[in-house]
Parts: sequence; C-alpha cells; structure tokens
Amino acid sequence: MVLLLDLDYWLLEIESREEDKPVMANEQEKNLIEILEENHPIDINKYTNYVHSPKCGAIATFFGNTRDTFDGKTVVELRYEAYVPMAIRCLNSICSSARSLWDLNAIAVAHRLGPVSVGETSVFVAISSVHRVDALDACKFVIDELKASVPIWKKEVYSNGEVWKENMEFLERRQEVGKDLKRVCCKPKVKVEEEAAVAAPVKNGCCRPKVKVVEEEDEGGCVES
Repeated sequence: MVLLLDLDYWLLEIESREEDKPVMANEQEKNLIEILEENHPIDINKYTNYVHSPKCGAIATFFGNTRDTFDGKTVVELRYEAYVPMAIRCLNSICSSARSLWDLNAIAVAHRLGPVSVGETSVFVAISSVHRVDALDACKFVIDELKASVPIWKKEVYSNGEVWKENMEFLERRQEVGKDLKRVCCKPKVKVEEEAAVAAPVKNGCCRPKVKVVEEEDEGGCVES
C-alpha cells in the first residue's frame, strides 16, 4: 500500500519558509484566518467584531464544541494537530470559493490545536453579509469544506482509551476521489500517483482531500483506491 499525500502538500513543503506564521489576514478580501497554538482559547468577540460592519444586516456564526459523550463513551477531551502552513493556505482557498458563490463582506475562521476540554470551542466561523441567506449558506459551506479537506486531525480521548477520528465529510470526499482513481488502471505506479494528485477532480470543493490512499496489486496490475 502506498500513502499518497496531496501534491499541494508536497509543493508547500518545498515553498515554506521560516517566516510562515499560523495567522493570515487578507485585508483586500477582509478574511481573518488563525490556527491557534496549544492552550490558546478562541476569543469569540475578536472574530465577531472583525466581521461586524454597519453595512451588513447579518452575521452567521458556527461554534464547534467538545461534547461529553460519543457512542456511549465518556469523552474527556479532544486533541488537534495540524499541518499549519497548508491549513492556512487551504482555508484561504475555501474563503475565496465562498466569496465566488455568495455576496460576503468579511470572513473569520479560527481553529485551536492541542487539547480542547468538554464544553470548550475548537473551531469558530463568523461571516457577515448584507442579507442573511448569503451569510448562512456560506457559513455552512466553510465549515463543511474545513472538515473535508483542511489538514487538521482530531483525536478523541475517552475515560477508557483514545482514538484518532476521521470526519464524515472527509470520508465522503475520499470516496469521491477513490471513484476517479479506480478508472486509472495498468499504468506505472509513479505515473499513476502523479496523475492522481494533479488530475483527480473534487466535486463542489475547493481543496483536495487531506490524504489519498492507493493500493497496488501484483507488479503490472491495476491500481485502485
């Protein structure tokens, strides 16, 4: 089995510099994106104030909080890790896509890393617009795309164990890409990997999945997702 990271991740690894920071403010489009370091709670007022404008009649927000149970298990906390430079880049792409679909004023997205206790907020999205429909639809789009494609990973810590969890949105996105990879058959492995990373389309998404997995059968055989 070959674990194939998205081509964008590899490119960013080469392009990244020491000055890369987990904060991105795009004043031209009025976007504020922050990946917060461990033990830094999300300042809700900061982000709602950022998107507030007298010309806007609506601010839509989303809070993602740690709940106390999952499938009958007692949850102690969630722990998040991220590939920060790529996460910032992908969130900017998501915001640009949202602006191309709806008439938006300002967007703020914040995500915590490290442990997040029960009842605390791990991710927050705030979007302002003249009319509420734009802000509401865009807010759902941004959080759904974040869960499906941004390289942020979650571990659920229970009272009797812990497990890394995949988001449902990510699993659905991976299945879409898998269908495209199955069409690629009987080609050299290296070529298949390159083509899959560049050409695999993602419906209704601005970023590719977090990872892609391909399996190779006997040498010279078909390649499947």
